[in-house]
Amino acid sequence: MISTKARYALRVMTDLAGQEKNSYIPLKDIAIRQEISEKYLESILKTLVKGNILKGVRGKGGGYMLTRPPKDYTVGEIIELTEGSLAPVACLMPGARSCPRREKCATLPLWKKYGALTHDFFYNITLEDLINNNF
Repeated sequence: MISTKARYALRVMTDLAGQEKNSYIPLKDIAIRQEISEKYLESILKTLVKGNILKGVRGKGGGYMLTRPPKDYTVGEIIELTEGSLAPVACLMPGARSCPRREKCATLPLWKKYGALTHDFFYNITLEDLINNNF
């Protein structure tokens, strides 16, 4: 299940993509438009800045803006940044220990295929596609 944090992150990213280019948008303005509490929004924005997909500037004239054009972001990268891996089971997580049952696990191919479908779905939709409802 995709968390509220990831869903809100996508809303924030689409909001910022629809704003004037090269202009910092205040947290308060985003919070009002997206109907997200400023405190919760701040934690989401902090994650997005730390992941280098947003730039943030404090103080007068500050706010947030995208670091690249909307066509250069994928929905998958935004979800994984806020949510963690899209892997459906622990043994397919990045850096997971090799499972001793790997060679005889009847369900592993199922999980691999499901994981690939999920990954490919989210990584083949850009922020621009999302904005234009083009997927």
